[in-house]
Amino acid sequence: MTQTAAAIEFQEVSYEVQGYRLVEALNFQVKEGEILTLLGRSGSGKSTTLKLINGLLMRTKGHVKVQGQNTTSIHLIQLRRQTGYVIQSIGLLPHLTIERNIGLVPKLLNWPQGKIQDRVFQLMEQVDLSPESFAQRYPNQLSGGQQQRVGIARALAAEPPILLMDEPFGALDPITRHEIQGLFLNIQKTLQKTVVLITHDIQEALRLGDRIGLMKDGQIIAMSAPQNFMQLNHPEALAFQATVTP
Repeated sequence: MTQTAAAIEFQEVSYEVQGYRLVEALNFQVKEGEILTLLGRSGSGKSTTLKLINGLLMRTKGHVKVQGQNTTSIHLIQLRRQTGYVIQSIGLLPHLTIERNIGLVPKLLNWPQGKIQDRVFQLMEQVDLSPESFAQRYPNQLSGGQQQRVGIARALAAEPPILLMDEPFGALDPITRHEIQGLFLNIQKTLQKTVVLITHDIQEALRLGDRIGLMKDGQIIAMSAPQNFMQLNHPEALAFQATVTP
């Protein structure tokens, strides 16, 4: 049986600032087409780990590889073309229409205008935003949930093989969050992106992840399939298990 290739690989990776180590000795792989959720409390090193993948931060020790290449040997523009990025604050440009927000990266990559529009409208349909109704609106004319749908579409616009998601649904109310999680899973079934998603919500990690990496104090202390996470007896895992509602 052929083993699925690693799209992302951390080899003994540490990152420190002014002598303070934010992550230490990280060793893990993310397989192509897999969703890895990194679960942990605030300050556990989740966001730092994510930023080491797309070069927003550069490791101080070890090796980070994206699609087989060390991130220190890839031009940052090339690296970031391979990684879509979705964040909690969304970061839409308020002076651009929804169509232009989603098409921003393809435009920077000099895609033909017709190809950009086709891609934007295709993605808007996938995130359940009718182009006829929403393409010419501005971000302040959308709800928080609608803006997050735009953020997902924008991250996918240039067809990156890897998607990085930093607490993407954390600012949404529970009902909207549940709806957009379901929307994201439906899109993933079709696109099969390699995804690293960070969260402090155990229920989100259990629902979205193919695997869960539990982080504490800058280290991954457990790596588990969702169906096995509730059987872990590490104190940090038990603390998260206690927050799961029946």
